[in-house]
Amino acid sequence: MRKEFTALIKQDGEWWVGWIEEVPGVNCQERSRDQLMESLKATLAEALELNRQEALLAAGANFQEEKIAI
Repeated sequence: MRKEFTALIKQDGEWWVGWIEEVPGVNCQERSRDQLMESLKATLAEALELNRQEALLAAGANFQEEKIAI
């Protein structure tokens, strides 16, 4: 299943800056738009994996996983 997120990006002087709207703390700054999009993708993937690992640790044993959609 492919997940989609929203990147908010803008050029600020010589830099491109961006944020992932749905995930607080995922933001990047690069010299080009293409570099920014790649950095945002990589940072988002890392953040999601970190959040997943933290959730699994917090759940402990004997938990169930359920898919949800909103």
